Amino acid sequence: MSVAPPSTGPGTSFAALRERLERRHREATAAAFARGDDAVVRTGIPELDAALGGGFPRGTIATLEGPPSSGRSALAARLLAAATRGGLGAIVGVELFPPALAAAGVQLERLLLVKAGPPLEAARAADIVVRSGAFTVVAMPALPSGRGTGAATWTRLASLAHRANALLLAIGDDPSTELRYFASVRVTASIERVRWNGPSGHLGELAGFDVRAVVRKHKRAAPAGEALVRCEAFEDRPLAASLRERTLSDTPARPAVRAERAGVS
Repeated sequence: MSVAPPSTGPGTSFAALRERLERRHREATAAAFARGDDAVVRTGIPELDAALGGGFPRGTIATLEGPPSSGRSALAARLLAAATRGGLGAIVGVELFPPALAAAGVQLERLLLVKAGPPLEAARAADIVVRSGAFTVVAMPALPSGRGTGAATWTRLASLAHRANALLLAIGDDPSTELRYFASVRVTASIERVRWNGPSGHLGELAGFDVRAVVRKHKRAAPAGEALVRCEAFEDRPLAASLRERTLSDTPARPAVRAERAGVS
């Protein structure tokens, strides 16, 4: 009785090759992209840091995008709080309320505040601050495209941030095409849930809100992720007597975000 030799056709060869490749190149997980503490600025928000692959990468430009009252300032405050625990932070041409920053954990004695007028003035001020190499995080406006604030400006600022090993954080509504290109990380913020204390109407007071942070772009980490960040009112207030919540957006119904991640326009 003869025994048939094992099949050695094209299908068998392909299956063997695929098995060898799978053994050698396992599917990467988010943990495989995580970076060390010396390479990132952690926000102190575990969910957001996980979505960022450990934190915002140092030596890069990042954006915090969203319209006013989207929660972008709350996220910037948490990032500056982390930066000023062991280093220095700077705010150039962005209006952030110092008492709210202090309540978020920012050490104001370690924070430089620079007023700047027109976009070109803000660009020049940010150039000087980042060039000093003294600051861990420098926050500035997401400048509109124009003379003195175009590709050449962002090229220079990206180079300075890299040499200073600093994070340059551009905050604004809709970043220019040049800024979108030079930003290594882009995060959009939106208010998803609001909490009110007390009766409805003008007698109620804001007790807190939840910010949905979506990582739309990341050149140095795993594919984009997202996090829900809980924020409280910064004033010292008694415990809520009658807490009410209102959801402003439905998390599952966000096909545009998922389409962008998948490269679908």
